[in-house]
Amino acid sequence: MKILHSKIIGDSNKHVIILHGFLGMGDNWKTHAKKISLEGFTVHLLDLRNHGRSFWDDDFNFDFMAEDIKDYFKFKNISKADFIGHSMGGNLAFYISNKLPDIIKKIVIVDIAPKKYENVHESILLGLKSIDFSLISSRKEANDKLSFYISDERVRQFLLKSVYWESESKLGFRFNLDVLYEFSKNGISNEFKSSIGFNGPTLFLHGELSNYVNKKDYKLINYHYTNASIIEVPDSGHWLHADNPNFFLEKTINFLNS
Repeated sequence: MKILHSKIIGDSNKHVIILHGFLGMGDNWKTHAKKISLEGFTVHLLDLRNHGRSFWDDDFNFDFMAEDIKDYFKFKNISKADFIGHSMGGNLAFYISNKLPDIIKKIVIVDIAPKKYENVHESILLGLKSIDFSLISSRKEANDKLSFYISDERVRQFLLKSVYWESESKLGFRFNLDVLYEFSKNGISNEFKSSIGFNGPTLFLHGELSNYVNKKDYKLINYHYTNASIIEVPDSGHWLHADNPNFFLEKTINFLNS
């Protein structure tokens, strides 16, 4: 059994599992995890398979990722936890709430809806695939190369967090780019033919300026999650937890504590 890499913050019997987005890693959530842990929670920053410091595997879909969570719970002796999932991590939370609802207390879904999304990462992935680490030997050079494909400086800096020294002389990505590229071709989402039917408390937070979730999706959200609250986060896009962190933390902590 392969176990996901995690960073654990806090020491409580109330567990919170954070599921990061596509091409991300648990470390992206460290600042928030520290603040949530101060409210009496143990926060698990997971690296999903083919991301961060977790294992690489050619098998990659939501079914395999859900099994990894199940194995992690068994390994850590956790029976039930709260979940926070952003983007692809939110899609994984949908999948888990459909297949393994008994392991979930509450869910916070960050800027994603339970619907089919087209491949929105194509230019990002083409930019990443253009980087040849036998020719590029610094993050600055990698950033310069990515700028031809990705105009948003913040997106580039997010991706460059996964660049590390594979050896003394060669940089590499912490994510498994080839496998993730193939996975992304079908869109990084789930479409559920029938109701997920999860009736545990669920909080949907979506960015006012994001195009991932809009008010037309509320009906679909309420169809799948009968006990859902939906809040639009002002002055924020898809990374709403970074754009408006105080608002995000206040709503999330109040929900987890309620």
